[in-house]
Amino acid sequence: MELDSHAEELASDLGVDNEEVKADLQNLVEYSVPIDEAKQSLRRKYGDGSTGSSGPTTKSIGEITPEGSNVSVTAVVLSAGERSIRYQGDDHVIVEGELADETGRIDYTAWEDFGLEPGETLTIGNAGVREWDGQPELNLGEHSAISVTDDSLDVPYEVGGESTLAALETGDRARSVEVTVLECETRTIDGRDGETEILSGVFGDESGRLPFTCWDPRSEIETDASVRLENVYVREFRGVPEVNVSEYSSVETLDREIDVGTDAPSLGIGEAVDSGGIYDVELTGTVIEVRDGSGLIQRCPECRRVIQKGQCRTHGEVDGEDDLRVKAILDDGTGTVTAVLDDELTEAVYGGDLDDARDAAREAMDQSVVADTIRERIVGRTYRVRGHLSVDEYGANLDATTFEEVSEDPTDRASAFLEEVDA
Repeated sequence: MELDSHAEELASDLGVDNEEVKADLQNLVEYSVPIDEAKQSLRRKYGDGSTGSSGPTTKSIGEITPEGSNVSVTAVVLSAGERSIRYQGDDHVIVEGELADETGRIDYTAWEDFGLEPGETLTIGNAGVREWDGQPELNLGEHSAISVTDDSLDVPYEVGGESTLAALETGDRARSVEVTVLECETRTIDGRDGETEILSGVFGDESGRLPFTCWDPRSEIETDASVRLENVYVREFRGVPEVNVSEYSSVETLDREIDVGTDAPSLGIGEAVDSGGIYDVELTGTVIEVRDGSGLIQRCPECRRVIQKGQCRTHGEVDGEDDLRVKAILDDGTGTVTAVLDDELTEAVYGGDLDDARDAAREAMDQSVVADTIRERIVGRTYRVRGHLSVDEYGANLDATTFEEVSEDPTDRASAFLEEVDA
């Protein structure tokens, strides 16, 4: 069903102006809200007669649920940051951040310019409630009434959006961080307005590392620079959180160095997988299987995907290029993850380079002999693996940056594990 038809149906059911409903519906859809969820949100906003009243209910933030209707709250503005989105074909500036009272915090999106300032205590009337990633979020629009109140709230949260990289989560908005630029490159992508030049790389601080994309390249962001970034937001990219720097972010060069931690957090596999994705993490487990698609493989020369029988899913029949890879299933008793080793790490566990693998495959007239050799060497052994963990509907994958065999005595490791369980 087209958007116009959805809007017409809603307007008829709710008894409100069709163009107003269409604008609200388009607004939500442009903001990546699924159409069914957007329609339900508008039914709550305008009232569909099922609850007997469409008026807002005064609530504390801790009482607001994703199923709630319009609400009125008194809260402190913890953070506020502008961002541009595409709305009905035009760029539209919104303000995002967090609100808080004594009972909790909640994200908000303001579709009008209310002049929100961190630290202010506001009384907000008729704020819409929507669900975002399973959590409630407030929408402040033209039907909302906002006023500054002299009454202060004692909230147990810091005003200003200051954060470390390790504390950032997908969906965070209007955050401020101080980081060192560990890696930085300029890339050209196909953006919504054609070819667009961006910066991408890795930030680091004492707490950890995260990838970043800067959509409005700044000269201050360069390799080895220490910078303060304000009004950044976090999206998921390839299964891990990514810092996004927009045209509305501020970037300031610092006159001091930001120390970067050298150690990755060491977690159990189950705990790490449950997190949904971590950019830099260390996992320890036993290799219980080397999966198909390991050893000597062929890649598409265009997109570098692994091909089967000379066929690329994207480019069809191609002349594949030889490469080495290992996909090893790691198990620690709390969960499993597929550790993916690149050509360099694979050469280390195989004990030879690509030419050696080709020679072995030719001699055996079977390229699977390379994977068989790797299986014999690593299955049943325990490894400490550091890398980037992504989790999706297909499972958990750890793109390994290091792959080191654990040499501790198995009895000592078992005793340590039992101590953790007892604790």
